[in-house]
Amino acid sequence: MKIIDGKKIAEEVKNEIAKKVQQWIKEEKPVPHLAAMIVGEDGASKTYIGSIERSCREVGFTSSIYQYPETITEKEFLDAIDFLNRDDEVDGYIIQLPLPKHISTEKVIAHVDPKKDVDCFHPINNGKLFLGEAEFLPATPYGTIELMKRAGIEANGKHCVVVGRSNIVGKPLAMLLAEKSPQGNATVTICHSRTKNLKEVCASADILLVAIGQPEMITAEYVKEGATVIDIGIHRIPDNSKEKGYRICGDVKYDEVAQKCEAITPVPGGVGPMTMTCLMLNTMHAYERKH
Repeated sequence: MKIIDGKKIAEEVKNEIAKKVQQWIKEEKPVPHLAAMIVGEDGASKTYIGSIERSCREVGFTSSIYQYPETITEKEFLDAIDFLNRDDEVDGYIIQLPLPKHISTEKVIAHVDPKKDVDCFHPINNGKLFLGEAEFLPATPYGTIELMKRAGIEANGKHCVVVGRSNIVGKPLAMLLAEKSPQGNATVTICHSRTKNLKEVCASADILLVAIGQPEMITAEYVKEGATVIDIGIHRIPDNSKEKGYRICGDVKYDEVAQKCEAITPVPGGVGPMTMTCLMLNTMHAYERKH
């Protein structure tokens, strides 16, 4: 059984990005610049923004964080987006979700310049993804595909079952796996909470990719002997036996499922580190199109 080390692979990718940045510095070019917009004081959102700053430092990018109070009006926030759209020094930016209820997420996403939309939320970028002409890929599906590629997990001709149908993970991941490409060419089934015979469908997968959002829902009976399991979920579960009072787990019951797998991703340390790394890759792609 092979444990797919996402942390190690993410470090390899970041080193590749950092080498490119060093070359651009030698050529006296500017370095890529990633910005992030956040509204309010949500702890999880601030932690994520902090990890963006840290990742930018590691690869040599410039980062800018724009923090706004919960009381900012929708018009003021849209004006702030316009500012970033016009700023030639910013190659790409993300808007941390969720936003306060008085700000329309749909309006905000539609306001983003698609050429700077490194989170790949804009309808134009989603349309290009559907057509197989993507300029950016959503970070988590991108991280999953890149992880599989670098770990030697081939989807070509395989039956891939994607558990979860969200717009930011399940649907785009299914499209990438089915696409006619070196990392695609799979036969893909999308499952969700209403799928009949879910266990049987999952157990038919050569590669099972789980993003259902339910802690440790996938047990051994969902998995075919010798399958590859990619766990995209992450949860913090109360656990008094741990020093911090909680433990981290995924959507897959790891200890039970791992015994049946040819390969599996752990949580933490699997897909998670690749998500942030692929946000850096998207920013680099935005930069390269300009320079």
